[in-house]
Amino acid sequence: MSSSSRKASFLLCILLGCPGLFSPGEVPLALSQENVRCNGFTPRPLFSYQVIDAYPHDRGAFTQGLVFKDGVLIEGTGRHGRSSVRKVELATGNVLKMRRLPRRYFGEGLTVFGDTVIQLTWKSGVGFVYNKEDLRPLGKFYYKGQGWGLTHDGLRLIMSDGTSSLRFLDPFTFEELGKVEVRYAGAPLINLNELEYVRGRVYANVWGTECIVIIDPGTGLVEGWVSLQGLLGPEDTGPEVDVLNGIAYDATDDRLFVTGKFWPKLFEIKVRD
Repeated sequence: MSSSSRKASFLLCILLGCPGLFSPGEVPLALSQENVRCNGFTPRPLFSYQVIDAYPHDRGAFTQGLVFKDGVLIEGTGRHGRSSVRKVELATGNVLKMRRLPRRYFGEGLTVFGDTVIQLTWKSGVGFVYNKEDLRPLGKFYYKGQGWGLTHDGLRLIMSDGTSSLRFLDPFTFEELGKVEVRYAGAPLINLNELEYVRGRVYANVWGTECIVIIDPGTGLVEGWVSLQGLLGPEDTGPEVDVLNGIAYDATDDRLFVTGKFWPKLFEIKVRD
């Protein structure tokens, strides 16, 4: 299939919904969207994506944090009374282990640091630490403001709180070490949500949009945007399906995974110029 034919077929798939259109090995490319707006900005440079594979995802998971480690996904979910931390099998979406949070907590982003899983909560100012293998609780810590996304660069935790700031925390004491303001086109970029550290850059979901922003954590400057418009087809939408949220990176095999809140699928994608 030619590139132009593939793009035309993919456009029909987006407009009409046609699962199974592409045969195995044929991977559709996302179309360039000239009128994409992300959080009030016209994003440039704007990268597209290629879908490599799709996997089942728990429709009951309000995804807040996502990590790929040691061959499995570790996922944090939110909402009062429904928040959890869980280990998930990539190929099937089956939950292998799960630890529920007390009903008063609204789970947010998480990361794996060493032998621990570290998870934030939304407005409680409390984070939880678990054993990575069995999700056994190991302790808790406290922070000011809201908790949104969490990742790390190997030395420091990197946290978002709904503002334009990325905050750096000591991964052992959880003391705040500093922060950087994320800016694009000279203006602060707010609503930074779930985070993932990818080859020296922070990838962040921009809440309420279908965009991921690529940030230099040293300067806070936005180096690019990824529009995931059209990733979830009409056949997969429903009354509870919510926004794009969840980025996981497999550093061993250089794979990038994304999903959303109550999405029925998790996708492996490749970012393209």
